[in-house]
Amino acid sequence: MRNWKPATAVVLGCFVIAAIIGTALASEDAGEETRGDLRKFASKEEIEAFLAEHAQGGWSDGGYTWAPGATKQENVMDAPAPASVPSAPTAAHDYSTTNVQVQGVDEADFLKNDGKYIYIISGETLAILEAFPEEDAKIVSETRIDGHPTALFLAGDRLVVFAATTEEQMTAVEGSVTPVPVWRTVTHACVYDIGDRRNPERVRTLTFTGDYYDARMVGDYVYAFTRESPVWVRDEIVLPEVRTGSAPPLRPDVYRPESPLQNYVFYTASAFSVRNDSGTPDAETFLLGYDTTLFASQKNLYIGYRNTGSAYFSGTPSDSDDARDRTIIHRFAIEQGKIDYKAMGEVPGHLLNQFSLDEYAGNLRVATTVEGWTREGSVQYNNVYVLDPEMKIIGTLEHIAPDERIYAARFVGDRLYLVTFKRIDPLFVINLSDPKHPGILGKLKIPGYSDYLHPYDADHIIGVGKETSENSWGGVSTRGLKIALFDVSDVNNPVPVDTVVIGEAGTDSEALRDHKAFLFVKEKDLLVIPVSEVKRMENPSSSYPGSYSTTTWQGAYAYSVNPASGFTLKGTVAHAEKGPSYSWNSPDAVRRSLFMDDTLYTVSARSIVMTNLDDGSRINEVFLPYRWEAYPTPYPVW
Repeated sequence: MRNWKPATAVVLGCFVIAAIIGTALASEDAGEETRGDLRKFASKEEIEAFLAEHAQGGWSDGGYTWAPGATKQENVMDAPAPASVPSAPTAAHDYSTTNVQVQGVDEADFLKNDGKYIYIISGETLAILEAFPEEDAKIVSETRIDGHPTALFLAGDRLVVFAATTEEQMTAVEGSVTPVPVWRTVTHACVYDIGDRRNPERVRTLTFTGDYYDARMVGDYVYAFTRESPVWVRDEIVLPEVRTGSAPPLRPDVYRPESPLQNYVFYTASAFSVRNDSGTPDAETFLLGYDTTLFASQKNLYIGYRNTGSAYFSGTPSDSDDARDRTIIHRFAIEQGKIDYKAMGEVPGHLLNQFSLDEYAGNLRVATTVEGWTREGSVQYNNVYVLDPEMKIIGTLEHIAPDERIYAARFVGDRLYLVTFKRIDPLFVINLSDPKHPGILGKLKIPGYSDYLHPYDADHIIGVGKETSENSWGGVSTRGLKIALFDVSDVNNPVPVDTVVIGEAGTDSEALRDHKAFLFVKEKDLLVIPVSEVKRMENPSSSYPGSYSTTTWQGAYAYSVNPASGFTLKGTVAHAEKGPSYSWNSPDAVRRSLFMDDTLYTVSARSIVMTNLDDGSRINEVFLPYRWEAYPTPYPVW
């Protein structure tokens, strides 16, 4: 660490739902069950007829599912898998956990810790490190995981690991004497008993067809979501399945929205307990589009998916004209692993990510961007809506920041902080204290933009993004990584307290894309940001004035944060001092950080470095069982 001073203190989304409970309403014309905008298919043949008529092409993002004799799609593509709390007496006194959107709702990640052990997916291995005390840190077990492990949950002495792989299934096809082999991507949820950290015991395996997409855990209940494009064998569809151990597969009921979509993907949602080693998980399948977003509170799950037509407006934008760019949102109540469908709503525009949704006092708040075309040209603006428990719009604030789109949103109590961008960064402070009458309180315009917003306290908010400047062509150029602290105590006049810019153009951080890479603990006066820094190296020997080259530094920056003085650099932790100018995929790039008592742990694909938070001294480094050469892709598989 350098310049260290003593310390002074998650589209596609898909949470599409499991186990729809309640009394079905029968459609008089088709005899099908409906739930708001969702209608259950009555048979496999009906699914086949629907897809043959409506599907315009499946979603794909690498990987494949292939079946001999396929006529609908010759190659069907599937995506590849990729706060501080008290601890047990034998562990650290306090430690950080995953940075989640909603307290009490855990989000799956490739790394978890309990104040004594770190559990990490390293390549195709589940590694468990005895990380506390830090000076004796070591790996105590390595467990090979079949396929490509992607994420995990920790619940006491239970660990759930999600891993995607491909497997051959023999499928019976009408007109064929023998079953036809079909290769499909499947996701395994492997439940381990880790009472003995040196010898994890797998006690249960659940299998879901499709790629792992996302998961949440509330209490001891996991809600896992997988997705797959429709797979055809000749003229027959191969339906999603859920399996527990060697038990016969379960084929969940399949639902679809009434509103037509441009593309269709199967999403399967399953709920199971990490404590119960028997029984069949609740599961349902939904045929939705690929631009889907999940938000979960402790009591409800919300699924939002884009419902687009041509996105062509008939004239000047109005409440009716923007109907072609809309988002449908479903609400499901959750309790003890059961999911009960409640209501649906619809709002103009589309969502940026999960932070575009928030639940407060029983209402759902939503931030969207509307994009489309009129006869006069393109249209772009932003909206905020408040929906009641019945998913009816009760509050509206529209046409915010014309010709800009949302870059970041964060709901905090009865406020919304909204960042839009085109040439400069407007930070809007929006009042939601009266849900029926949201309004703009104030805004601040400064260069650059924020991709992620994090509350510091009731009157201050931290932004992480990029600095920008005008270039010689009259456009905007992106510069280094930017961290900003905003004072919003005077809501009508938000002001910047301090701004830090790290590195040259090209400097990057995983915190820009994944909030789980952001570590902030106000009680410890600690902010840690992973940084892949592009540094300028002057070339004094060159005959050209101002000649320079660049190199990349991999590590993390640690700051103390104070509303009075802004950011104070505590120090930096280096994982790699020099590298190629563009090495965003370096195994030394820091992806996560955490603390146990007064030790900072920074995590890259290659190693975990332990640093003393008081004086910045390097304590230890543990190398992970990750092998870069084992992966032919240009990025590591986590």
